[in-house]
Amino acid sequence: MITQPRTVQNPESGASSPLRVRDLTVVYREKPALWDVDLEVPTGQLCAIVGPNGAGKSTLIKAVLGLVPVASGQVRFFGQSLAQARKRIGYVPQRGSVDWDFPTSVLDVVMMGLYGQLGWFKRPGPREREAALRCLEQVSMQAFTTRQISQLSGGQQQRVFLARALAQDADLYFMDEPFAGVDAVTEEAILRVLHELKKQGKTVVVVHHDLETVRDYFDHLTLLNVQVIASGPMEEVFTPENLKRTYGERMRWGERHSA
Repeated sequence: MITQPRTVQNPESGASSPLRVRDLTVVYREKPALWDVDLEVPTGQLCAIVGPNGAGKSTLIKAVLGLVPVASGQVRFFGQSLAQARKRIGYVPQRGSVDWDFPTSVLDVVMMGLYGQLGWFKRPGPREREAALRCLEQVSMQAFTTRQISQLSGGQQQRVFLARALAQDADLYFMDEPFAGVDAVTEEAILRVLHELKKQGKTVVVVHHDLETVRDYFDHLTLLNVQVIASGPMEEVFTPENLKRTYGERMRWGERHSA
């Protein structure tokens, strides 16, 4: 049984919250991966989920999106179920979880993001092609439209999947470790997109791994280690005390850097 205390700071209340999670528990092989998670994220902000390896960060995203089974709990998007709100949600998975050998072009991958608007039985036309090209331009990949995705570098592949998510024109985006292992050009492209999404009033929830950059990149922080340790505005949650509670005695970063 998990006995670690949990603190949730300044949760946004109300049925219109982009994401509201209550009492979410996920169990793998009789061991909790997530335990009794409560979480709300504010509208129109860049929200980071941070914690040690094995803390359940990616599992949390997959659980709320229905990609892994849950033992208990409730998840609502804008006050609706996942089925009702699915068209308002975009998802960028971890790059390592994608089969990049699948034979398809960069432009085709991005146009897949439009199928939710078109329906699966309507072929994309010139308008959809132009929309996909605009999304590729946002991530500086417009010169690679005919390239097979297997021929791209890791950073380029990440930008293509980001463009596909942009093509969905969602209100709430989930991104699982988008900055992991990317080059500086890709990191800058991702940051540009995040800032543009925020400017448009979109909400973005990102699994992030780098404590050195989290304060600069995000507005809202959730510290997770199987349970939610703290969640709220960055300036309130990013403290040495909360980091130590999240990472345990192994945590040295907060002792060397002012929070």
